[in-house]
Amino acid sequence: MESNFLSRLSSVIAVGGFEMQYFQTLKRSKIIINTREAEQSCLALLQLCDVVPKLTQIQAHIVKLGLRNNPLVLTKLASTASDLMAIDSASSFLFSPDSDTHLYDAFLFNTIIRAYAQTSHAKHKALCFYRVMVKGEVLPNKFTYPFVLKGCAGVGDLNLGKSVHGSVVKFGFGDDVHVRNTMVHMYCCCGGGIESARKVFDEMPNSDSVSWSAMIGGYVRVGWSSDAVELFREMQMAGVRPDEITMVSVLSACTDLGALELGKWVESYIEKEGIQKSVELCNALIDMFAKCGNVDKALKLFRNMSGRTIVSWTSVIDGLAMHGRGEEAVSLFQEMIGVGVEPDDVAFIGLLSACSHSGLVDKGKRYFSSMMERFGRVPKIEHYGCMVDMLCRAGHVKEALEFIRKMPIQPNPIVLRTLISACRAHGELKLGESITKELIRAEPMHESNYVLLSNIYAKMNHWEKKTKTRETMDKKGMKKIPGSTMIELDNEIYEFVAGDKSHKQSKEIYEMVDEMGRKMKRAGYVPTTSEVLLDIDEEDKEDALNRHSEKLAIAFALLNTPPGTPIRIVKNLRICDDCHSATKFISKIYSREIVVRDRNRFHHFKGGLCSCRDFW
Repeated sequence: MESNFLSRLSSVIAVGGFEMQYFQTLKRSKIIINTREAEQSCLALLQLCDVVPKLTQIQAHIVKLGLRNNPLVLTKLASTASDLMAIDSASSFLFSPDSDTHLYDAFLFNTIIRAYAQTSHAKHKALCFYRVMVKGEVLPNKFTYPFVLKGCAGVGDLNLGKSVHGSVVKFGFGDDVHVRNTMVHMYCCCGGGIESARKVFDEMPNSDSVSWSAMIGGYVRVGWSSDAVELFREMQMAGVRPDEITMVSVLSACTDLGALELGKWVESYIEKEGIQKSVELCNALIDMFAKCGNVDKALKLFRNMSGRTIVSWTSVIDGLAMHGRGEEAVSLFQEMIGVGVEPDDVAFIGLLSACSHSGLVDKGKRYFSSMMERFGRVPKIEHYGCMVDMLCRAGHVKEALEFIRKMPIQPNPIVLRTLISACRAHGELKLGESITKELIRAEPMHESNYVLLSNIYAKMNHWEKKTKTRETMDKKGMKKIPGSTMIELDNEIYEFVAGDKSHKQSKEIYEMVDEMGRKMKRAGYVPTTSEVLLDIDEEDKEDALNRHSEKLAIAFALLNTPPGTPIRIVKNLRICDDCHSATKFISKIYSREIVVRDRNRFHHFKGGLCSCRDFW
């Protein structure tokens, strides 16, 4: 028996290309082969397995040795398959019709559930095997639920997550910190689950840095960045030391808020506390500085960074693009290729955006062509969108329309809305109206389509049609996203909306707005009343313009910051023509550098000029 077994094992090892050392040792020791030794031989083979074909051979070997239902061997098989990204093949073997799954234990199910929870394409199968586990009366343990909850997070089904939460409590694992941490993460990933996540977090008897990081990261994920920053402050007061994962989330919150001063403080905190600067944390710092208005600091961090990844390069390229420094972005892209870093889809989006924001139309066209011709990358809808945006910004509306018609893939609504906005800006109103109506037929419940149509009618002075469009929105329960502007001052974030009178300094702010208006008019400013899409007289239109959120935020800054210091504001929408013109005048009259980050890019106003050179 020993001779036959060793012969078969030798054959498997030789065919699979495994190291012979294990087999030779076994052969020399003249051990009597039994179930225990068969187990050990399979475990050794699985330990050495590094490619899928070998795994398939080992599965046949397991059957021959009569270990078809051995939980120990099968658990190692599932683990190895997971490492080789072949869990689908392994699970088919493990749950084939001739398998006796009644012998399977929690460790085997945990391994399979974890493997699927870690995939990018089949997280739902983690839940399927959890159901098989429970149905087969295999009791879950405390290691089961972190994997199951991770699967729920990937699926994003809130009701499913609540059901698993109930099972956690039923089986008595509700107080386990690792289970609760994953539960917080799960609720944060499910639409509408952020409140439930906070409830679980607040009820934790013992929270650790992972708990805090999960909740802070959850707030960032749903766009509640102010809450993320506030929770980070609570974390410090609670005496819990943050780790690099926490700091990446906090930096993402700073990036979203445009809170440069807070971001600077976070950088110094990382240095002071000696938090390990992983590549991910360095990339988050670069991204924060680039998107909070200090792209030169981002570039400096990038230059001093060792072990740069493609994310490092694209963060800086994208940052330069947002600041209208297209030539520098193109140069950095060329440098990246020169050092052997292959550009990915995101890198090309950054590059094409840079060309778009800087009017580099010919270069943009060449780089777009090079995606396939030189790098073998098939352009995606995002790349086509960048090209449409580039042509529209340059005023080539008809060429953009022709480009869309020739696209090998269907344009998505974002691409079409870009074209519609260009039609309005460049006087192609009939074309814009026609495309918008088509878009409304395709997306009858998307409010921005109606806003676009309403704005086109206002530009055409078709006030009755504009009113009817707005009435349609009201009937459908749709609301226009209000314009708002945020400003960071003394570690606080202040937000203004048009006509806002909620601030305690409201009286002083409006007095400053009036002063700004008088000084601007003396300097030659003429209000762009065409931006007011209301059927009212010119004087009322000027008054409406003065109440825009950008002007209120700037007035607030002029009142509360020392003369000569920079002003930084963040607008949630594209800055309007009038506010852009007015801010140029304000920067010169009050000798202030004013940095505005709107939905699309940065504008650096200084001495009556803007870095965008009126091209945005």
